[in-house]
Amino acid sequence: MILIMLGAPGTGKGTVAGILSKELNIPAVSSGDIFRKAIQEKTELGKEVSGYIEKGALVPDELTIKVIESRLKEPDMENGVILDGYPRTTAQAEKLDKFLSEEGKKIDKVINLETPRDELIERVVNRRICSNSDCKTIFNLKLNPPKVEGICDKCGKELIQRKDDNEEVMNNRLDSYFKETAPIVDFYKNKGILSSYEVSQRINRMGVDVAHELISELK
Repeated sequence: MILIMLGAPGTGKGTVAGILSKELNIPAVSSGDIFRKAIQEKTELGKEVSGYIEKGALVPDELTIKVIESRLKEPDMENGVILDGYPRTTAQAEKLDKFLSEEGKKIDKVINLETPRDELIERVVNRRICSNSDCKTIFNLKLNPPKVEGICDKCGKELIQRKDDNEEVMNNRLDSYFKETAPIVDFYKNKGILSSYEVSQRINRMGVDVAHELISELK
């Protein structure tokens, strides 16, 4: 099974992808996580993408496509994958279709999360993530704070705030998203494989609620 997670930064793609990954027993792959790990480890890839990430700009298509296609060829992808944050542009979506077709595979479902802009900014500014790369549990200081300040409930490691999780960078990221990424919603809608879900405090529906709805549907 191949699933795509779409949605602006802060909509809860990582939360939904993580729950689905565990329940469906297929890996979740986040382009952002791949890039941030490369930056942290100071690899050549990390050096290439750091400037884009820190400014909230999109990493160029050519580089992103190369990284994702390489990851999709790894052995743990054999039974399926949840792609979180990729594709981000129509060009990437077209390249992904071509790549999967050559591999004899196809996308089963595209999940699009929608949240009001003001909520997205508030969520990201208050987001904290487990520093343990094997855990990566996401908390929010207002919506779901950790039991012990600064400590992950699940593994006990330190919680961190991403360098790009601030209001200025978030506004840049949202501008980039709605300009470059939002058009692929129509791309997948026209293919008949897109389902959109509102994730918002105003209707008391969070990512975890959407994830449980999807589990019932996909299993």
